[in-house]
Amino acid sequence: MTKDPYLNDVQEPITTAPPEVYQIIERVLQAEKDKLYMKQPRNINDDILTIVKEVVR
Repeated sequence: MTKDPYLNDVQEPITTAPPEVYQIIERVLQAEKDKLYMKQPRNINDDILTIVKEVVR
């Protein structure tokens, strides 16, 4: 059993997403990465909400 087919199955919803959804995913992932260094990350939900509102406009 190889990892490549499984990895493709996992990433398929992201790679086939419409551009707006893909942009939201990329920006949310970056926001989460930016908070990784914090012991107790705060306001990530607010950041995600802001990202979604910006993309939807």
